[in-house]
Amino acid sequence: MPTGTIKKLVQDRGFGFIAAEDGKEYFFHRSGLDGSVDFDSLSGGEKVTFEVERSDRGPRAGRVRLSN
Repeated sequence: MPTGTIKKLVQDRGFGFIAAEDGKEYFFHRSGLDGSVDFDSLSGGEKVTFEVERSDRGPRAGRVRLSN
């Protein structure tokens, strides 16, 4: 499961970007968060794990959860 850091959040639009440890950047939407994560409590720099999903706009992060 890939890991990364929250790079940017756009709170009013409900999405953000994750800088993965493999050097890639992934888009995520609040609907792609694991049920244990509240989008409104996220902040930049937090470590996360996620799954890479396919979308019509390319790969994106899904099942995003905070890393221990």
